[in-house]
Amino acid sequence: MSFPNPGDDEIRSLLGNTRRIAVVGISDKPGRASHGVARLMQQWGFTIIPVNPGLTEVLGEKCYPNLLAIPGPVDLVNVFRRPEEVDAIVDDALAIGAQALWLQLDVVNDAAAQRAQDAGMTVVMDRCLMVEYGRLFSE
Repeated sequence: MSFPNPGDDEIRSLLGNTRRIAVVGISDKPGRASHGVARLMQQWGFTIIPVNPGLTEVLGEKCYPNLLAIPGPVDLVNVFRRPEEVDAIVDDALAIGAQALWLQLDVVNDAAAQRAQDAGMTVVMDRCLMVEYGRLFSE
């Protein structure tokens, strides 16, 4: 991977200042990583905003078909989708003014990540938000 992720201090600051997380590709199946990560984010005090066009509600929250349908600000877009879908997600994340883009483990799209970063977003790629939060805030 050629894209440089932020260092621990920047990720700690990002997560410490994040309140609303859009979870793109969330599943309503408890065994899926997107569901488990989002549930933990809720338990840790974040507001999660489910994004999946096939669902109406996940984890007690209204589910939106895409980022553009979300009312109000989004601090961070957490992506559980295939790498080839990230370009369109970046377009929407930029359109809504999201501050950060987080591409989960195995979601690698260097060009899209670079485009988001060049537009001013903080970008983390190929890392699990749950693992990083647990590591950085339990020290």
